[in-house]
Amino acid sequence: MKETSIAFIGGGNMARSLIAGLVRRGMAADRIHVAEPVPELRRALAADFGVETHAEASEAAGQAGTWLLAVKPQALRDVCRSLQALAQSKQPLLVSIAAGITSRQLAGWLGGDLPVVRAMPNTPALLGAGVTGLFATAQVSADQREQADTVLASAGRTVWVDDEALMDSVTAVSGSGPAYVFLLAEAMEAAGIAQGLPADAARLLVQQTLLGASRMLDESDEAPAELRRRVTSPGGTTQAAIEAFQAGGFETLVECALKAAQQRGQELSAAND
Repeated sequence: MKETSIAFIGGGNMARSLIAGLVRRGMAADRIHVAEPVPELRRALAADFGVETHAEASEAAGQAGTWLLAVKPQALRDVCRSLQALAQSKQPLLVSIAAGITSRQLAGWLGGDLPVVRAMPNTPALLGAGVTGLFATAQVSADQREQADTVLASAGRTVWVDDEALMDSVTAVSGSGPAYVFLLAEAMEAAGIAQGLPADAARLLVQQTLLGASRMLDESDEAPAELRRRVTSPGGTTQAAIEAFQAGGFETLVECALKAAQQRGQELSAAND
């Protein structure tokens, strides 16, 4: 990536986190071009990272061989169509982080027959602790695949899937996943307060519990089921809580929630055809 220029089409939070990661890993700031219509965001990106900023998408895209599309899904069709002639001329590598927008749609809006990588990062990327699911079309070369991986790995770990249909499952599991953890934290905190804990104590207990459990998942070779078994003593307090979760259909509810997220991704795609 040190010899390649990249254009970010959109300069919001996720683009910002990726830019920060690339600069931190040694990519020259003057090889990063960002198109962002909001002047305040452009100024902040230039001041914080020294990158080249532009008001128009075509100005940034014209400077780079890799385009990272970081605009909202509902705006992506118009942005792509405005860049169609330039895309056909430059034949860039396209990396999209728009949920629910397929590689076929992206390539079609840009005139067809272009290498496309779909990527689904999640919000912990803002801390360099994210995970991104990626899919590459047949037009993507091995070098381009490596380029895309380098960009997204700047904000965390990467996982490649071979079937594009699985990107909706990636979105359901990891793209939307942080919100599930926040919901659990919210519920645990409220329950602790209801049992009489001071609010600040309940928050700290929940935060550190989730942080510690996440570290155990990350640093252990054991499966989640085994880690759970080890902290669930027969007849103890943890077993009582787990049995209450399961009596309420916890596993089924999680499965239904992820299915709803997956289906919403499919609906977003269909709505943009």
